[in-house]
Amino acid sequence: MSTRYINTDLDLEVACDLGPLAAALEAKDIFPLHITQKVEGCWSATFECVTFRDDVSDTPDTRIGKMLDVVESLQGEASRLWLQCSRREFNLGYDCGDTPFSFYTGLTNSTLLRVAGVGASIGITLYGVERSPS
Repeated sequence: MSTRYINTDLDLEVACDLGPLAAALEAKDIFPLHITQKVEGCWSATFECVTFRDDVSDTPDTRIGKMLDVVESLQGEASRLWLQCSRREFNLGYDCGDTPFSFYTGLTNSTLLRVAGVGASIGITLYGVERSPS
């Protein structure tokens, strides 16, 4: 199995119903994978942008850039909810394989500045190779 970039999720947590924010994101092709009420009044959600699915130009930088275009355009209640989120994270997912020997992806300084500008952070999730029992 080869190491490869899978996707970028947008993980959010907020202390109130994030329905208006979820609707605003979904209207711009950033779809919820799950929205969960964790504890009384605290909501957690993961969103994914499917615009680039099966596109060879899909990279963490292009995917985050598309999501930032949407976040930066939020208005009204959706914008207010974004600012109330205690967690705003772009989480890059990778399948880890045996090849190639080294694997590189990067984010441009302009993307990093935009991420910081919307008060978000970057996370990385590495999915290991599943080994069959011997």
